Parts: sequence; C-alpha cells; structure tokens
Amino acid sequence: MILGVPTLRSVVTALRRYHGKPSAPISRDPFHLILWEQVAYLVPDAQRRRAFSALRAAVGLTPPAILRATSAKLARITRLGGSIAADARASRLRESAELVLGRSDGDLRAALHVPLPQARRALAQFPMIGEPGADKILVIMKRAQVLPVDSNALRVLSRVGLISEGKDYRTTYRRAQETLAPSLPANHEWLISAYALLRQHGQELCRRGAPLCSRCPLRTRCPSSTFPERGA
Repeated sequence: MILGVPTLRSVVTALRRYHGKPSAPISRDPFHLILWEQVAYLVPDAQRRRAFSALRAAVGLTPPAILRATSAKLARITRLGGSIAADARASRLRESAELVLGRSDGDLRAALHVPLPQARRALAQFPMIGEPGADKILVIMKRAQVLPVDSNALRVLSRVGLISEGKDYRTTYRRAQETLAPSLPANHEWLISAYALLRQHGQELCRRGAPLCSRCPLRTRCPSSTFPERGA
C-alpha cells in the first residue's frame, strides 16, 4: 500500500535522517565553484575533492594562477579528476580564467552583483556550467532562491511523484523549477542541503538502473517503488 505522494519537505527530512547531514559546499566563491565543476567529471565526490585540492596546492584558485600554469600541469591535475576529456577540461580551466579576467576585471563575485537573470546568463557562459550549474552557484552565494537539481535529483523527484518528466533534461529541469518554486523555503542553507541530499540519494539508492528500493526511506510513499513489502 502506498501512503500518498510526499511533500518536498518530507522527502528532504527523510533523506537527511537516512543519509545524515551533507558536507558544506567546497567554497562560496563563484570562481572556485566553477573550477570545482571543471576539474573532474563523472567521478565520486571524494575523487573530485582530491583533484580540487591538488589544483589549490599546485596551481592556486585565482584566474592569474590558472593562466600561469602550463597546459601539461593543468592536464595532470584534471586527470586526477577522471580520464574522460581530461585535456579538454584543462583547457576549460584556462578558458574560464580568461573569461573572468577579460569580462569581469578579475573579480567574478563583484561582476555577479547585477540583476539575477543577468548573473545567471553570465555564469551559464562558462564551460560545463549551464543553467543548472549557474543556479547552484547563485544559491550557494545566497543570491537565488531555487532548488538546483542534477539528473540524479530529478530522477528521485520524478519517481516519488513531485515532478513530471519532460522530453529531455533541460525541459525536465525547467519544469521542476516551475513546479517546486511555490514550496521552497526562504532558506539558502536548506536549499543547498536539499540539493546535496537528493543528488546523493539518486547516486546511491534511487539509481537509474537497479534502484535499491528495499533500502529506501521513501519506499512506503513512492509510487515507483519495486519493493514487494512497501507500505507494510
């Protein structure tokens, strides 16, 4: 027996009880957060953190420091964050540094103190960021009040019945923003935590293939649960 579609708040509360308090963002500096996204790709967060720490220690996290580093050195670091497109990601680090120096006079944080739509567009121009990444950065900076969700989080929200899927990721993301906006609290820390918990749950339990419904704290209220004892 399914007990009914849960609310977003009840989902996040259940996930926090199950997974524990998520780690805080690596930084609140927008350029650091861009580097965090680019230094690794499709790897566990622990590996991404090691690559980011190596970038901080061996190169530095400012645009001038990135541009002073050789391409080979940057590529060695991005390979720590996964083998997929490591050389291309090294080039993206450099491209992002050039964007900050060329368009923002070296201070991205100050450059983002513009109307929110303009700040969002500016961030979305950076490689590997796009709309969702821009939203996440702006929430961490406490500039935006949205729920940034990746594909893992969207899968969780869709399966529990809180959103409906669109034809592609971009459509589903925008539909989720419209659907969830009225229920979001005016609390940036809650939004950041909710993002992390939904993402973790999608990665570890509510996986695309072979979801572990028997271990899911949402199984009694999830219409997509395959656990035979749901509702018991």
